[in-house]
Amino acid sequence: MFQDMSKVLSQSMGPFKELVNIQTRMLEELTRQQMECTKACIDATVAQTRQMQNCTSADELIRSQQEYAVQLEETLKQANDRNMKALHEARESVERLAEDAFDAFAPKR
Repeated sequence: MFQDMSKVLSQSMGPFKELVNIQTRMLEELTRQQMECTKACIDATVAQTRQMQNCTSADELIRSQQEYAVQLEETLKQANDRNMKALHEARESVERLAEDAFDAFAPKR
């Protein structure tokens, strides 16, 4: 009897465990992406600082700053796209998990 109860409990906890796994994978992916984005921004800032030292006119400095802003904007847009993709994939996984869990309770025909 205890084995049956343990089996039923284990089966009923399956979707919850999978939900935790989905969330864990999503958070790991988002964290990895944020670290990459932060590193790219820091690298761009360091490169910009070095480049500013070589500017000999105000026009060069302005052009350099504009290029730097465009580079940061592109980096942030790419990070946003990757973050949204990770969130979308996690949402789809959760939706599939919920559908499968509800299907288990649906009457058999």
